[in-house]
Amino acid sequence: MERLLSFLERSTERRLTRRRQEREYEKNKKRTVLGEIWSWVDALIFAIFWVIIINQYLFQLFVIPSPSMVATLNVGDRVIVNKDSYGVELYPAGKKVLTGGRRVGRDEIITFYNPEYDSKGPVFDILSQVIYMGTLTLVNIDRNDDGTPAERLYVKRAVGMGGDTIRFDRGNVLIQPAGTDGFQREEDFRAENNLAEGPHRTVESEYYPALEAYSTLMAYQEKGIEEAAPSYEISEYMKLQDSPYTYIFDRYGYEAARTKALSSFDPSDMTLRSDAARYENGIYVPEGFVLPLGDNRDNSRDGRYFGPVAETRVNGRVVGRFWPINAISSLMDNQ
Repeated sequence: MERLLSFLERSTERRLTRRRQEREYEKNKKRTVLGEIWSWVDALIFAIFWVIIINQYLFQLFVIPSPSMVATLNVGDRVIVNKDSYGVELYPAGKKVLTGGRRVGRDEIITFYNPEYDSKGPVFDILSQVIYMGTLTLVNIDRNDDGTPAERLYVKRAVGMGGDTIRFDRGNVLIQPAGTDGFQREEDFRAENNLAEGPHRTVESEYYPALEAYSTLMAYQEKGIEEAAPSYEISEYMKLQDSPYTYIFDRYGYEAARTKALSSFDPSDMTLRSDAARYENGIYVPEGFVLPLGDNRDNSRDGRYFGPVAETRVNGRVVGRFWPINAISSLMDNQ
């Protein structure tokens, strides 16, 4: 890293020296409109070039696109990502070098490449990232079919580490750390290890039986046997009608309960049995991987859905928030 910084310093000095010489030369020649325009274009290109270099190899600016980290980070917040935390990325989404054994630490807030991102080709992927970085996150040409910005990068908290097993029970996280033989409630695990209090639930746990009843009824409907649905499941589901949650508030919990019901209908379906067992047993995190989860647990598309993420796909570490002005803060205390 020192060699890179030294190279940048020497290059900048040479560039500035040449520009001083050019300015001295320009004083002695007649100015033209085209000359003035080119001077401004040259300065702009120079500035953008160095902005891209800094964003790629030192610090990157990032806009929070979704509510998955509320209230640690809110939609529209702009943060600073340290790109040197886990090694140097040669080009956007490229190979990392100079890692020096630097690993992702538990509970760090990280940015990583979205495993579900629909690539538009390597040329477009790199071009869109260059424009995004060169305009200080103001221009994002990478769009979904509906016109919304594509989430090439995710920002989440590194909750599960290599060797851990993570289970999810009615929206709650249960952690079995590497080398242990039992699960702990996340709240207890965090308190014992002095970790951040950012992760939280927004949905009252009393409504989860109703969600599970709804999931089961959907399984009956999917099989075309809704008339056989037990009356107690219908009664439990009706409790959602008087709740604030008239929609599916925990997609992962919904899929887990639905899959369990479908598996019970047809125990010979090995695919369904395997899926149901996966929900029951939890997610194992291999060495060299992390399981990222959003702090807003009831509204986050995270590792519960796409699984553990290789540390080589981690883009950097979020170290501070610089926008909005009244919320400027270090985020190191939240990790």
